[in-house]
Amino acid sequence: MRTALIEAVLLAALGFTGCVRRVETLPAAPPRALQLLAEAPEKDTAQLTTLRMDLEFDTRDFDRTPHVVATGETPLFDVTGMDVKLYGDAQATQGFSVDNCLLLELLAASGQVLTRVVVGFTDGLLSGSERLDSLGPRSFTFEPGEVNLAPLLVDQAAVRLRATVLDYGGVGKVSNVYVVLSAAQRSADELRAQ
Repeated sequence: MRTALIEAVLLAALGFTGCVRRVETLPAAPPRALQLLAEAPEKDTAQLTTLRMDLEFDTRDFDRTPHVVATGETPLFDVTGMDVKLYGDAQATQGFSVDNCLLLELLAASGQVLTRVVVGFTDGLLSGSERLDSLGPRSFTFEPGEVNLAPLLVDQAAVRLRATVLDYGGVGKVSNVYVVLSAAQRSADELRAQ
């Protein structure tokens, strides 16, 4: 009897110290897709008459003045607690392609340009003496979600994203490009810290 009582007390003590707090979680909101660019079919660079005179490609083999293939801009969106990546479709299942590159400009609600980066295949894009940073691999094609805009969005809340497809020789083109916002995934370390 005494052994059974001791076992019962020990089990009860272990039960209290080993209690796991139950936490209710709400389901994550479904991803939200914003179309940034509509597909622009392949067109000879010489036929692209709109130029960006404020920019210059770092190239010796082609025209250094960027030719504009297409432009697009999202409405204002909130990036708080969101992962923001580029895809080729609204369902976030396809990648996208661009020839030569995307100039991405992050805009404040006021329209002020906060930062600019280049995505695509180029040796460099210059604005005066400033070389714009590249985001993602130097490529014409991108896997679904391969381009992550998180580095641009640090300390931001509501922003717009403007894209200009630029080309410097041969042909220019772009597939559909979507900005997909989804609830930020937190790492195990971040969850343990709570």
